[in-house]
Amino acid sequence: MLRYRGKKKVIDRVKELDAFPKVPEEYVDSTSVGGTFSVITFFIIMWLIYSEVSYYLDSNLVFKFMPDTDMDEKLRINIDVTVAMPCSNIGADILDSTSQSVFGFGELQEEDTWFELTQEQQDAFDALKYINSYLSEEYHSIWQLLWKKGHGSVRATIPPRKTKPNRRPDACRLHGVLTLNKVAGNFHVTAGKSLHLPRGHIHLNMLFDDTAQNFSHRINRLSFGSPANGIIYPLEGDQKITTEENMLYQYFIEVVPTDVDTTFESIKTFQYSVKELERPISHMKGSHGVPGIFFKYDMGALKIKVYQEKENLIKFILRLFSIIGGIYVIVSFVNTIVLGVRNAFLKKAAPNILAQKKAFDVKRQPETNPLLVTTDLSVPIDLKLKE
Repeated sequence: MLRYRGKKKVIDRVKELDAFPKVPEEYVDSTSVGGTFSVITFFIIMWLIYSEVSYYLDSNLVFKFMPDTDMDEKLRINIDVTVAMPCSNIGADILDSTSQSVFGFGELQEEDTWFELTQEQQDAFDALKYINSYLSEEYHSIWQLLWKKGHGSVRATIPPRKTKPNRRPDACRLHGVLTLNKVAGNFHVTAGKSLHLPRGHIHLNMLFDDTAQNFSHRINRLSFGSPANGIIYPLEGDQKITTEENMLYQYFIEVVPTDVDTTFESIKTFQYSVKELERPISHMKGSHGVPGIFFKYDMGALKIKVYQEKENLIKFILRLFSIIGGIYVIVSFVNTIVLGVRNAFLKKAAPNILAQKKAFDVKRQPETNPLLVTTDLSVPIDLKLKE
């Protein structure tokens, strides 16, 4: 057990070690200039604190490539395509390299509609097309804004039709979600309904050999996985209108798995790039093939991991304190200069005002203890107080 045998208490010794100066209130001169600088300093410090905290939470984005080893993961595809043919004349199917039955992937809903849009629908589709095209062209200059703030307007859907034309539907809307194996596959829309076989399927389109097949189409949505900030889906807002019969449209899609782990979201999704080819089918001219719309997708061997690289918390706190202390010191220095210039100006231009101010400050000072006052500082004072 430690004991202190000195005359002073431990708390008094601790007080003597206080390295932070304390200025008595009677020696503090409050001025309007100092008050003004104090208010300015407060707002500057609060704004800098807000900026630093926002910067700390909004750290740098890092994109890292790594091998995709998650083979058991499923691939979800979101489809909303309108084809300029009645639903009774076309069939939509999907096959992958595993030859799995298409019934295990899900089923798309077929909805008879009209290919011509209303003015409200056309405006919404044009906005979707314009925004998606702009983001694709300007991606390299706004990619950080997209990943951090997102682009929810691009995910807007086409509003439903309020008025129906007085004629039979001439188009078919195919929409829904399919859950696929994460392997290469082929989603296609061709003439005739499909007949599923043990090792595939066929389309019964022999009834339409002499019928004009118009595969003009509009892609409202075609994406993989869950929507995420920063990802642009190139085919959304795409539209192909043709006056030729029996056209073949092919889209070659490269799907890249993407893991997003940021401050506000942590999801596993997919992004893709696309190349497209279109040509008319004419067996008489040697252009063979099957008319229709084919989306051929393949999985990338690498995946992208997107995460935020945050600054060390200790460094952030030290930088924050240094900013606050620096602003305080700089403003104090400016305040001293301004007060010196003001007093020098008043001394020359208006000495009476300066004298009145000094007299007012003397009157405002508190009364001093007479036991601690001496007229001659060179003479020591020995005061003995009786208990």
